[in-house]
Amino acid sequence: MVGYILLLRTPPPLPNIDINAWWGPGNETKQDTSIRPFEVQFSDMMIQDLKKRLKKHRIWTPPLETIDFQYGFNTDQLDSWVSYWAEKYNFKGREKFFNKFPHYKTNIQGLDIHFIRVQPEVKVPAGVEIVPVLFLHTWPGSVREYYEALPLLTTFSENRDFAIEAIVPSWPGCGFSDAPARSGLGTAEMAVVLRNLMHRLGFKKFYLQGGDIIGISLATLFPQEVLGFHSNVGASASISAILLNLIGAWLPSFVVEPHLAHRMYPLSSTFGFLLEESGYVHLQATKPDTLGLAISDSPIGLLAYILEKFSTWTKSEYKHLPDGGLDKHWSRDQLLDNLMCYWATNSFTTSVRMYAEIFSLRQIGLQMDEIPTPVPTWIIQAKNELIFQPWRILRIKFPNLIHTNAIEDGGHFLAFQLPKVFSEDVLKAVSAFRKQKKENTEL
Repeated sequence: MVGYILLLRTPPPLPNIDINAWWGPGNETKQDTSIRPFEVQFSDMMIQDLKKRLKKHRIWTPPLETIDFQYGFNTDQLDSWVSYWAEKYNFKGREKFFNKFPHYKTNIQGLDIHFIRVQPEVKVPAGVEIVPVLFLHTWPGSVREYYEALPLLTTFSENRDFAIEAIVPSWPGCGFSDAPARSGLGTAEMAVVLRNLMHRLGFKKFYLQGGDIIGISLATLFPQEVLGFHSNVGASASISAILLNLIGAWLPSFVVEPHLAHRMYPLSSTFGFLLEESGYVHLQATKPDTLGLAISDSPIGLLAYILEKFSTWTKSEYKHLPDGGLDKHWSRDQLLDNLMCYWATNSFTTSVRMYAEIFSLRQIGLQMDEIPTPVPTWIIQAKNELIFQPWRILRIKFPNLIHTNAIEDGGHFLAFQLPKVFSEDVLKAVSAFRKQKKENTEL
């Protein structure tokens, strides 16, 4: 039975997804296909309301003695964060910062989709190809995750025969993109929307970078269009992957290299950590609107809910620090910028509805995890990422897995935390994808 599952089990076919499904309000109308410039704006009315909410709050419930971030955001830390946001965060200055890159919107399947588009500033010489790369942010991140990396990614180098043009969209329902008007927009359907965005921009084929399952879905659904897939959260939840993971608990050397075994085993430790950190998934997958009512009405609730995840998902040991280790990697402006992507757009509720769609019976029935993708794949594995899978498991989902890079630093928000390491890895991956294509063409 084990051999059948691992070697002989036939994967399901690609699901039939409507690539023109209408997600906007009402019935489908004539679509505006224009690409319009867009600017991030923090209105005076929004700023005044936010400051009022920040300054008028109840007395915090004090944390228990000896508890730091183990129970969530330590309320002893809230005063300094709230006062900074209300009094020191330069809203207009940060608005200008947000607009340092060109922003646009265009209507895809009834939704105005927001995206940043950054091209090389210096004119590239003849013989150098400008290649499009679609970058997909995480949750509870935003397009803000890529700001420090974008100049590194798009700067031309004479050492490469290509330069990157970066496309960084806000997910539907997250940040500056419209939310769907009806249920059914799961990760597969989001992948279609973002693929259609690239077609709107004139890119029939493109490279893909993603830190979440939308990227995996896109590479799975459109393997002939994705020239290469770089991921910092490459993972498979197929039956074969789960079985190999369990076998490794008994015989680790059969599954993972010895120096990386501690990232997976003992299972009691890794599963215990996931169980402790995944309560949000169950809540967001079952009652996103109830949670959204509370969080979207309170900027302090939003701050605590999201920054707690930035703490633990960056390094689990940070939950034993009074400040959650939040100041170790980012300035307060950086982290509050990310919060503003949710607060200024009132998109927290619509962003977490995605989890209800991911875990719907309809979406699970697509069996996306069971479908291998032949897309050339490169995976960077941060030391403190929530999930680690070795080469042997990953190649079940990604049979054309070119390279895995297990680094000794970093967490879930890798582009935001280590932009230089992240950017260099992406550039190496694109070089490898292009080399493989050239070698295959010459055969």
